[in-house]
Amino acid sequence: MLKRFASWVVELGTPPAPAAPIEPPGGFFTTDARAEQEDDLTWRARQQAQAQTIQERSFGKDLSSLKNIRVINRANNGATLQTFAQDDANGFNGIKAAYQLGSYGVPDSQASWYGSQGFIGYQMCAIIAQHWLVEKACLVPAREAVRKGYRIAVTDGTGAEVEELKAIERADKKYRLRKNLVEFVQMGRVFGIRVAMFRVRSADPAYYQKPFNADGVLPGTYEGIVQIDPYWIVPELTTNAASNPGSIGFYEPTYWIINGERIHRSHLVIMRGSQVADILKPSYLFGGVSVPQRIYERVYAAERCANEAPQLMLTKRSTIFYTDTEKALANQGKFEQKMSLWAQWLTNFGIKVASKDADKIEQHDTNLTALDDNIMVQYQLVAAASNIPVTKLMGTSAKGLNATGEGDESNYHEELEAIQINDLEPLINRHHICVIRSEVAPALSIAPFAVEVVWNPLDTPTAKEQAEINKAKAETDKALFDAGAVDGHDIRSRLANDPTSGYDGIDEGDVPEVPEPTVPGSRDVAPVTVA
Repeated sequence: MLKRFASWVVELGTPPAPAAPIEPPGGFFTTDARAEQEDDLTWRARQQAQAQTIQERSFGKDLSSLKNIRVINRANNGATLQTFAQDDANGFNGIKAAYQLGSYGVPDSQASWYGSQGFIGYQMCAIIAQHWLVEKACLVPAREAVRKGYRIAVTDGTGAEVEELKAIERADKKYRLRKNLVEFVQMGRVFGIRVAMFRVRSADPAYYQKPFNADGVLPGTYEGIVQIDPYWIVPELTTNAASNPGSIGFYEPTYWIINGERIHRSHLVIMRGSQVADILKPSYLFGGVSVPQRIYERVYAAERCANEAPQLMLTKRSTIFYTDTEKALANQGKFEQKMSLWAQWLTNFGIKVASKDADKIEQHDTNLTALDDNIMVQYQLVAAASNIPVTKLMGTSAKGLNATGEGDESNYHEELEAIQINDLEPLINRHHICVIRSEVAPALSIAPFAVEVVWNPLDTPTAKEQAEINKAKAETDKALFDAGAVDGHDIRSRLANDPTSGYDGIDEGDVPEVPEPTVPGSRDVAPVTVA
């Protein structure tokens, strides 16, 4: 492992030594003028150094030595591997100007604060994600997006039978697909990027260097899904992808180096966090913004606020002791001994003794009325930055900010649906392509067929709500039947195919005979035979 990590460091280039810290002239958000003893030249040098610090925070490394991507140069009918810096005008077609940072009227102190919001590194993301609140912010949406499950539908018109679909479900359990789905989203939120690789045995040694071809998945060759943390991989771009902004794959790694093996991107399914602009992508190693990066400051503030609460409760009563300071300092040792004894009695039940004529004591209580609301507001900010309702993240109702919690559930479901469609479906679809061609089709002696995922609704009605829904459906069926729009076969077919009807799975063709309605007050009369 250490050898591989050392190799990875070599690929990225040795990072430069950290620059000496620049002391600001005043506070962090200072508006102080420069020190009078500094001349104009020294002041300008200080401003330039601060601007360089802002750049390094934003771009992750010193701009003169950014070498964290590999570029394949195919000039002269040959493929040579070259490594360029992103600000190298020769290597990157003159886009060096894009890395020139100007203040454009933003005060340096504020620009430095925004610059500090840059990439924090994958190792730091992993460290921060150990915290219980950060872990929940990454794990809860992953579990919620998968919890209701999905159905598999055939899309190519082959009319696959139930046995084929059951075979796919068995294969999903065999390869622990649900676990992979949860891990894919959770770790994608932890790092801002998650790479899933589909292992297929092939006799072709260059199988992974070529674009993915479904016909290359032969019977019995699919081995499952492998997920890789981003610090084990190195992005590799072709010259066109690195220098031509007009190309479709611009600033999208063409290959990823995994354990020294070049893998074409089409063999991988990659989840990314919030996208960043092209100019920042190299600093993020072509990933996205992670959840720990977005919330680490807010989590720290919320936890510090919560930790201060019990200390504040223990010290909510402050005591002021008026005495003759001249006499007290005349025998300072004895005075300090008395104060130390008093400190031991400093509880809500302590007894304080003072001279009636010479001493005076006052007690002040701190108002703790809105303390719990103030603490909860900090956690609500964490939830907002995580795109999770505070009721899900904390397991309690929202407080403060005039919050009622209404609408949180629907907004959260929209977030989960985006995760299902954008992140999980590509992984499931590629897995099904491989498993159908490797196991299902050969086992059933049929041709490969195409399927798609249909997610089950995230909202689950209660038993009472479902009964009311079924009653409304039955009334609709009766109205349509009486109008002659549908017949008994249509209604029975709906019941058989509705998983919530209570009659799903019944034989659609076996419709019971419905007796002819009789006129009220009439009697059945035997037919009369006329000779």
